[in-house]
Amino acid sequence: MPKPQQSPLSTSPPPPSIPAPSPSASSAKPPSARPLGVDSLVSSARSLLAAARRSPVTTLVAAFFLLALFMYGEDVRTIAELSIDDYIYPDADVYNVSGLPPLALPPPTCDLSRGRWVFDNTSLPAYREKECTMLTAQVTCLANGRPDDTWQYWRWQPSNCSLPMIDARRFMEAMRGKRLMFVGDSLNRNQWESLVCLVQPILSKGRKKVVKRGSLTIFHAKEYRATLEFYWAPFLVESNSDNPKIHTIDHRIIRPDRIEGHAKYWRGVDYLIFNTYIWWMNTADMKVRRPDSRYWSEHDEVPRIEAYGRVFKTWSDWLDENVDPARTSVFFMTISPLHISPEKWGNPKGIKCAKETLPVLNYTEPLDLNHDMRMYDLVANVAKTMKKVPVTTIDITRMSDYRKDAHTSVYSIRQGKLLTPKQKADPDKFADCIHWCLPGVPDVWNQILYTRILSKSSPTPSLPPQ
Repeated sequence: MPKPQQSPLSTSPPPPSIPAPSPSASSAKPPSARPLGVDSLVSSARSLLAAARRSPVTTLVAAFFLLALFMYGEDVRTIAELSIDDYIYPDADVYNVSGLPPLALPPPTCDLSRGRWVFDNTSLPAYREKECTMLTAQVTCLANGRPDDTWQYWRWQPSNCSLPMIDARRFMEAMRGKRLMFVGDSLNRNQWESLVCLVQPILSKGRKKVVKRGSLTIFHAKEYRATLEFYWAPFLVESNSDNPKIHTIDHRIIRPDRIEGHAKYWRGVDYLIFNTYIWWMNTADMKVRRPDSRYWSEHDEVPRIEAYGRVFKTWSDWLDENVDPARTSVFFMTISPLHISPEKWGNPKGIKCAKETLPVLNYTEPLDLNHDMRMYDLVANVAKTMKKVPVTTIDITRMSDYRKDAHTSVYSIRQGKLLTPKQKADPDKFADCIHWCLPGVPDVWNQILYTRILSKSSPTPSLPPQ
């Protein structure tokens, strides 16, 4: 099967902490044109050291400054690098989006969730697994031994309009000086990884890096002064599963009235993309910590849909009280399916999603995968009623239902380690039919997100679809 040629991505270790301009940057701007801020910083540092020799008080101040620099050096370096990129890298603005042809966007009335999967080995995949060094082992199915690769070559074609491919430069211009954050569980992390891979080839060598700080993972696109972020909050509200590294917990307990522990990190973000579903599906009832309790053990069990409703009341109230709709756009991703019942797609002898190599191609009726559609409907209804802070629901459920072939299956990791040959031979126990290989289905989710973002804030006029 022919595969399109892709230009190799530019990757290198992050640059040393800051920075004198590189030779190329120096040649682009003579020494006399160095930004005043850099000269002032150097001059101030020299003055501080000189004064420290003369005054005990200044010596103490200098010591505190150096201690802060030592303790928070990474943050200081990041802020410094992001703040002077436009000076050190004067070519960062040369990509002129206004000179591009207008972007043909589907009309808001077109239902992007209804359509069919079309085989396309010409324009897909949008990137190569081995060329996106930001990918984690959880989703690198080819590197983990998957023998086929056809899941990468399926394009989503809506029934009544066209879905534009992602133009990474156009998208990053829309992101210039902004923050985009996915908030939720590992499926939102799956989508975040996809978006990073879609845009990172156009970023300058050495001007991109990933920084992890607890529940927050940040991809810096430094020349655009933009970040693409993922925040771990599988239930959106606070829970006993909030540790991003240690959350394999038998009894998951939530605090549906408490969200600020997470939400304080969401303030000031320009694009917020939420999800929460799969972590709710282990039991019919949810364990809910009592409001006045001191311990997680003090909880009640309530029906899942009731607890889900309480969470979304807390979530929507927080948005109304804390989000400026003139600045921030809010999106919610619907249910991403679990493919564990092959009899549902006509393969009664199958084992979960293992060895599935083609999508479901019968579109005469929706595929029934036993989703809790009450939760789907609740999200849709909450979004419809939010007037102060509009929420755009991105419906990925039906299109993803058809993609039984695109999960990581046994070509993934478990508890941080690649599956052993013995484990791979037991897909009934070890196949991961939740997460998706990349490149793959989450790339299409991001196409829809891209379309909706540019529909709201396209830097160029849009054309009606042909």
